[in-house]
Amino acid sequence: MEGTNLKQPWVDGNRFALLENGEAFFPRVYEAIAAARKDILLETFILFDDKVGRDLQQALADAARRGVQVDMTIDGWGSPDLSPEFIAQLTDAGVRVHVFDPAPGIMRRIHLFRRLHRKLIVIDGETAFIGGINFSADHLADFGPEAKQDYAVEVHGPVVEHMYQFAQAAVGKRRERRRWFRRRAAPLPGESTRGAVAAFVWRDNQNHSNDIERHYRLAIRLAQRRIVIANAYFFPGYAFIKSLRKAARRGVDVSLILQGNPDMPIVQYAASMLYHHLLSAGVKIHEYCDRPLHGKVALIDDEWATVGSSNLDPLSLSLNLEANVMIRDRSFNAELNSSLERLMRESCRQVAIEDIKEPTWWRLVRSFVVFHILRRYPLWAGWLPAHAPSLQAAQQMQADTAVGQTEREA
Repeated sequence: MEGTNLKQPWVDGNRFALLENGEAFFPRVYEAIAAARKDILLETFILFDDKVGRDLQQALADAARRGVQVDMTIDGWGSPDLSPEFIAQLTDAGVRVHVFDPAPGIMRRIHLFRRLHRKLIVIDGETAFIGGINFSADHLADFGPEAKQDYAVEVHGPVVEHMYQFAQAAVGKRRERRRWFRRRAAPLPGESTRGAVAAFVWRDNQNHSNDIERHYRLAIRLAQRRIVIANAYFFPGYAFIKSLRKAARRGVDVSLILQGNPDMPIVQYAASMLYHHLLSAGVKIHEYCDRPLHGKVALIDDEWATVGSSNLDPLSLSLNLEANVMIRDRSFNAELNSSLERLMRESCRQVAIEDIKEPTWWRLVRSFVVFHILRRYPLWAGWLPAHAPSLQAAQQMQADTAVGQTEREA
């Protein structure tokens, strides 16, 4: 069974709370930060100097001032416009601010395809948050029509230690691994456990380049009744599409929730290139139209679910650094299903194969092109530089930038 070859261990005894949108996510994160006693490890792709960013800034600075060790890592491409004053208010309080891969000039443009896209917070090695929500005001409904629909989870239990070890290693730290970090085979459906069974799974450009996708595909192949995938950027590889089509053809109810009001029009256009191929196999496609969809969640049958940062597109599956948590728990699955069913019922337009108005010759040509792209893009991704990612202190990056600007002016 392929599950025995998956690299991350499954552990039981966990608890998960679904957090929908910034209204649920941000207050819980700030509450957990306020209760931190020892350390806070935070990674985010986007941090903006807006009301959400300033609330996080205040929460982290307060924690650092009372003696909590705080490490915050932001992506140099996703968070490029933070002012020296914004960073100084953090570092002056004792927060250690790291910038992922802050390469200047042309190197930055080459490396932009391999970004730190994770959204991960671990507090005292006991509480963790993971999902798709960045620290920016566009994750709140009062932002307006462009506010994002998204998900995260709050995590308690043994899997948090795995996330803690990972987050510490990302900033150059290590702790002695506890005994229950050992590998465990993936649990079978119906297996009796204490609490939720979970695995923390990540994607990097070394030894874990396709782990998240493999977990997805294994769960899809084992699906017996239903598959619901809500994903903002959907253009997976050939094998993933084939697994979905085969599941639908053997009678599994396969539903995709994709963007119908996209933040970037090219996203919807790319996904629509797959519609006829999917619909013809019985896959159901629902376009979420209320506002931009930013979620990266899925559920299968009555037990399996995943929440994380990974989209199902070439960037997330072949280039970016990502992290998801895989969950086997009936109550969490039911909670996520309730939210996704509400989206499909109240806020989505279901696409029918009759809605696709295009000449047959064009569809055949496009299908041929898409087929070869889907088969080959993992190989093409490998041609891009797989550099060893680096972290740099925010103060040093800003100092280097200032020196470079002075030299250019001179």
